Amino acid sequence: MNPLLRFVRRQGMIVLDGGLATTLEARGHDLNHPLWSAKVLLEDPDAIGDVHRAFLKAGADCITTCTYQASLPGFAACGLDRDVSVRLLVRAVDLAADARDSFWADPRNRRGRLRPLVAASVGPYGAFLADGSEYSGDYGIDAGELRRFHEARWHVLSGSRADLLACETVPSRVEAEVLLGLMRDTPGRWAWLSFSCRDGSRLNDGSRLEHAAGLCAGEPSVAAVGVNCTAPQHISSLIGEMRNATQRPTLVYPNSGERWDASDKTWIPAPTPGDWPALAREWAERGASGIGGCCRVRPETIADMRSRLVGTRADGASESA
Repeated sequence: MNPLLRFVRRQGMIVLDGGLATTLEARGHDLNHPLWSAKVLLEDPDAIGDVHRAFLKAGADCITTCTYQASLPGFAACGLDRDVSVRLLVRAVDLAADARDSFWADPRNRRGRLRPLVAASVGPYGAFLADGSEYSGDYGIDAGELRRFHEARWHVLSGSRADLLACETVPSRVEAEVLLGLMRDTPGRWAWLSFSCRDGSRLNDGSRLEHAAGLCAGEPSVAAVGVNCTAPQHISSLIGEMRNATQRPTLVYPNSGERWDASDKTWIPAPTPGDWPALAREWAERGASGIGGCCRVRPETIADMRSRLVGTRADGASESA
């Protein structure tokens, strides 16, 4: 059974985590490196486990692994051989699964909760390039080359302890088609497909989200269709685009509204900070099945959102919604 549906059917919603990498950054880790959060996997893996536990404590029903920018070509470019690279990918999933299992082993964490999920993050080709091209989808390579890039990592993560895979920040219809092809190669292995968008209707490459989401409608392994790493002001409209195309659960986990300048490696502040709990409630009312955050969304924001969405604090005590 689709693992996300257990949450949607029993609590009406699945709460996702926030920005793993940017939370690590806020805790003092320098991520100015081609591997981004995977750099911490090499240097201080315990710190990654700490962030996973923070999101679980905040109320996340699903945590994503630090494999967004981890790939076999990326590790190879840093001088690591294939065997070491494979072990690092598996280790990243184990860090999340161990954090989830230790969290769930404490009976106090089970009050008002379902056992959280672990999603293995599959970032786009642009994340490997580390040049901001995941915000355009303009890679200059064809679908065959894209498949070769994704394939080895896909099969490693498909064989891991993750409950499902999270294909995230997909900027183009072409890359979506490649990832859907890999899902067909691993039948029975659930994955969600989440797009990054430039406005209230279009992917970053200009394709219509409704059309891209429609590609997923007949694919049996697609657990959900989503939008992430997109400005919060576009989310309500994008939910409508997805729901027009598919009856699969819809996930939204936008960034904080700040914009990343890939050339200067800095965050440009949002014009006006949003009221995240109120926005989350609006997105739920428009039909989102799962809500969380992406870049610069931290555990305390997830905790506030959960109290508004599910009506309980992470410790299980009742609160008014």
